[in-house]
Amino acid sequence: MSLFNWFRPAASVLDSTQQQRRDRLPAFTPLDERSLREQRWVVVDVETSGLNLNRDQVLSIGAVVIEDGAIDFSQQFERTLQREGHKLSPSVLIHGLGPSAIAAGSDPLEALLDFMEFVGDSPLLAFHAPFDQHMLGRALKDSLGYRLQHDFLDVADMAPLLCPQAPIREAGLDDWVDWFKLQVVERHHAAADALATAELALILFNRAQQQQIHSPLSLQQRLGQWRRRRQAPSF
Repeated sequence: MSLFNWFRPAASVLDSTQQQRRDRLPAFTPLDERSLREQRWVVVDVETSGLNLNRDQVLSIGAVVIEDGAIDFSQQFERTLQREGHKLSPSVLIHGLGPSAIAAGSDPLEALLDFMEFVGDSPLLAFHAPFDQHMLGRALKDSLGYRLQHDFLDVADMAPLLCPQAPIREAGLDDWVDWFKLQVVERHHAAADALATAELALILFNRAQQQQIHSPLSLQQRLGQWRRRRQAPSF
């Protein structure tokens, strides 16, 4: 056993019902040439105990669905996860999830199964998606023995790609919310941040269509090209 594995938490034990639910989870569907409007998107945000990718834990998950070109308020998800030994940390000042809120939360196994059943085979959107993708992926692997393979598109990359005229770069969600003058009532709460990200994504989908980007696959490809250009050395 490696030293790294020694410090990793032991995988949770699923009962027979949980195993059956996990095994019935649908495989993800790769992005294709259907229109952006036809694609069901799950917009997700997670709050965590900190920013350490290997040590900190997912404390809450918020998600909302974009379908038929609009936010479907009948499809929303929100869970706070119980975490043994959760203590006050600087992150509590941001998301407000103290020990009492965590103690009153849902069983992590049940919450994560509920979330993946909510996602189904849909792709996911998030702001600064690599962080959410990594934290969710690790939580699902540690708790359920489940490998997250769904496509994640990063709204933080979509915004500067599709709005090159905006005088902001490496911006946060608040910057883009202010740029587009969106009316956001609450922030730094998983469900509220997912909703704000969904509102921003709808604007960006409209910009994409104006730029002849009509499908999820073409948007994914354009994002990949844009990232490679940014990472290419300049001479």
